[in-house]
Amino acid sequence: MPITIKSAREIEIMTEAGKILEIVHDELAKALRPGMSTLEIDQLGEEVIRSYGCQPSFLNYNGYPGSICVSVNEEVVHGIPSSKRILQEGDIIGLDAGVIHKWYHSDAARTHGIGEITKEAANLIRITEESFFEGIKFAKAGNHLFDISAAVGSYAEKHGYGVVRDLCGHGIGRNLHEDPEIPNYQTNRKGVKLRPGMTLAIEPMINIGTWEVEWLDDGWTVVTLDGSLSAHYENTVLITEGEPKLLTLTQGRGRD
Repeated sequence: MPITIKSAREIEIMTEAGKILEIVHDELAKALRPGMSTLEIDQLGEEVIRSYGCQPSFLNYNGYPGSICVSVNEEVVHGIPSSKRILQEGDIIGLDAGVIHKWYHSDAARTHGIGEITKEAANLIRITEESFFEGIKFAKAGNHLFDISAAVGSYAEKHGYGVVRDLCGHGIGRNLHEDPEIPNYQTNRKGVKLRPGMTLAIEPMINIGTWEVEWLDDGWTVVTLDGSLSAHYENTVLITEGEPKLLTLTQGRGRD
């Protein structure tokens, strides 16, 4: 699939999709509490998405059974919501969600602490988010795609973390997953040259321990191989003539 350059109208629709998804994440963040099931999170997320006349990007995508990917502690991504999985004080939880608005997608992820969390867990969440922002310093027309990858990975590794290699970011638009794939670590290639109108889902997945992961028997849930905590942070990013535009983060950083 060729990398798509979005028209002004497509960018307008995706900007709307991003703002709606930002609201979804804000509502979920406010609702999180110990004793809540991951299924309750999923149901609330879907309710908010549909209240804006949108559809969840993830529901039934390649058979995924939920609207929100809810990943707890050592779960890296794609955790399946369950009435039996109850959040505990001290857990960390990754929420990955997407919105379909007028046939176009937005995609974003946040990791939150439940109640009081350890300093180690809080640092992981912070560095994961910071690695994203280190990466998008290079998300400018004329740079190469893997400049972003190298910046994300080197920042996380500098702080002693493992950068997941088996999963990556991606282009986004009329399809949830479009070209190009966007690794979160340095490669020996440059990648494509960035052009205005490209829309990218950039999403560091960072582990306290090794970068290695495995898939559970459910076929979806990815966990750290060593059982260490993992965090996930993602935004849908528009490449412009100047600074990148974060379609799923319009209110600035640090709101969590």
